[in-house]
Amino acid sequence: MVAVTQRTSFGIAGVEATERFSATASVLSVFTVVQLLVYAGLQIPVGMLVDRYGPRLLIAGGAALMCAGQFQLAVADSVGAGILGRSLVGAGDALTFISVLRLLPAWFPAAKVPMLTQWTGIVGQLGQIASAIPFAFMLRSFGWNTAFASAAALSVLAFVLAAALIRNHPGGGQPATTETQASGSSLAAAWRQPGTRLGLWTHFTIQFPGTVFVMMWGYPYLVSAEKVPPATASILMTFFVTVAIVCGPWLGTWVGRHPLRRSTMVLLIAGAMAAAWLAVMLWPGPAPLWLLLVLVAVLAVGGPGSMIGFDFARTFNPSHRLGTATGIVNIGGFLASLVSMYLIGLVLDALNASGFSNGDLYDLASFRIALAVQFAVMGLGVAGILRSRRIVRTRMAGEGLHLPPLREALARERARRRDERRGPGRAGTETSTRE
Repeated sequence: MVAVTQRTSFGIAGVEATERFSATASVLSVFTVVQLLVYAGLQIPVGMLVDRYGPRLLIAGGAALMCAGQFQLAVADSVGAGILGRSLVGAGDALTFISVLRLLPAWFPAAKVPMLTQWTGIVGQLGQIASAIPFAFMLRSFGWNTAFASAAALSVLAFVLAAALIRNHPGGGQPATTETQASGSSLAAAWRQPGTRLGLWTHFTIQFPGTVFVMMWGYPYLVSAEKVPPATASILMTFFVTVAIVCGPWLGTWVGRHPLRRSTMVLLIAGAMAAAWLAVMLWPGPAPLWLLLVLVAVLAVGGPGSMIGFDFARTFNPSHRLGTATGIVNIGGFLASLVSMYLIGLVLDALNASGFSNGDLYDLASFRIALAVQFAVMGLGVAGILRSRRIVRTRMAGEGLHLPPLREALARERARRRDERRGPGRAGTETSTRE
């Protein structure tokens, strides 16, 4: 939760950052792009480190780095100093999430891990509420320095709690094995597994639209382009978190019941995101509040939906390289996010320089053109999902596991439910009717 608070706080301060650093849109986007570049670049090294040394050390170290980064940003008065602060935040954030996910299979039965992964994400989503409401209040009421220094203090608390309470698994420390020490071979084996690549493209495709919206361009878009009052924009950001919290447990349960249809759910979520953005962009004039609510709700589903990528990593890899595989998957969404954020900033600046936006950097028409960059990134991700899924299903068929067509599986599920309603003794077994 603390890590997500630090990750998303700069997005709330976008307008103030433009004034503080006298930055253009593309320069402003560099702050978050560099943060995510550091985050994404550290995923594989962190995955290998957590497999070797365990989560406790890395979570505590991540809290210390995020504290240093937010304090650096609090006192920064130049672009370079601010980017350094966000780089430290990105490094600390990178140490945190993979390490937290690595704790789950060590402490809980495998059948519970999909649901607990969603609940881990839900707890993290509370950090977005912390940045959207109390942090925003601190920023407006007490200014830049106090707000970011207060955020830094949260990571001091996280460091103390991690060092005092976390244990890598029941019974104490986790000794390194020969396999976990063979870092290079573990990385190669994880990448060769097509299920890992399916997880990466899953995370790439449906995590980035919500991340771009929450971390960078959503708040300026709502306030400056759609002319939404700041208080309403904060409510929309909180609504984003609420939807993610509600959808998370349902998705976790669904994945547990239908593990062979996970990629279908991912593609449905991607389609819904594209449709929601298209509706907002094609609306004549500023979009009505109800349509913005629909957009925010659909984008919010991408957060828990992207957790399916980590479930692919878990089910297709042995436990000794789970951290490494999770790191590979986690690169996807943040790589897509940083590319999208920077390209959006470049397009906004180009349109402003050409006179298209009539001197208004965050003009609605300019924002719509810039945000359309996301469709190209999402299309690349969908192509990656389809290709990886085809390879996975081919291997499954070679091992004797044939996946029936979705239409047939849905018909069998409906038949099972009809039999159950007719009474005991008539229904088929649950195993035979699951996809």
